[in-house]
Amino acid sequence: MSDCNHDCSSCSANCGEREGGIPKEPVNAMSSIRKVIGVVSGKGGVGKSLVTSLLAVNGERNGYKTAILDADVTGPSIPNAFGIHGKAEATEDGLFPAVSAKGTEIMSINLLLEDEKDPVVWRGPVIAGVVKQFWTDVMWGAVDFMFVDMPPGTGDVPLTVFQSLPVDGIVIVTSPQELVGMIVGKAVRMAELMHVPVLGIVENMSYFECPDCGRQHKLFGESRVDEFAEQYGIDTVCRLPINPKLAAACDKGTIELFEGNWLDALSAKLEGMLDG
Repeated sequence: MSDCNHDCSSCSANCGEREGGIPKEPVNAMSSIRKVIGVVSGKGGVGKSLVTSLLAVNGERNGYKTAILDADVTGPSIPNAFGIHGKAEATEDGLFPAVSAKGTEIMSINLLLEDEKDPVVWRGPVIAGVVKQFWTDVMWGAVDFMFVDMPPGTGDVPLTVFQSLPVDGIVIVTSPQELVGMIVGKAVRMAELMHVPVLGIVENMSYFECPDCGRQHKLFGESRVDEFAEQYGIDTVCRLPINPKLAAACDKGTIELFEGNWLDALSAKLEGMLDG
């Protein structure tokens, strides 16, 4: 519009200045976030929170300040993976995120509940509002990479994150089963509708490596992830093995002690975004 003042908060017009028709929410005044990366999956149980945790740990190890906004409000698992079980503290300026042993900042609904085992039985709009508050009310400080662990699917919360947060790109997490191929397609199309680039695909449970001979066994059959990546023009593919040590690390809250280079290519791509 020729008379646009670029202040969407004072304008009711639905034009190109609005992304998705809704202006982005302002981040907390005590925060500075350089890159926001969404981690999504089309279905549950594929290891999305694991991948979120590993990417944050990789970034921290490589000298970047990382944070995780746990947007999976009804199924939060990020605090447990990092061994965090306390309560978030607050002042009149906002909430303080919890900080892991190695320095990753975390905000999750589990840090606000009276008992972290209490179920969150809320309707979608309430949950979406909480996710917005994690962005606007938490004093994150200076962060290089914020990873947003989204709930599975393409419902209220992923839509809220895409429309309200300045998402720079997403990582899609999947598993080798053929059905997941269709579900990956839905996640890619949602990203396209929101004009958010897909930065990479991570195939979890891709194979099992025999500890005795080192041979890789594809328990779910041959992978089709490369085929899907080529179909959708995604140039970075990583594979995570079925590794009991990773599962145990999440259960024990010691994910920051893992050893493995499975996501290094994706981490390198993300870090390159800061130089772009």
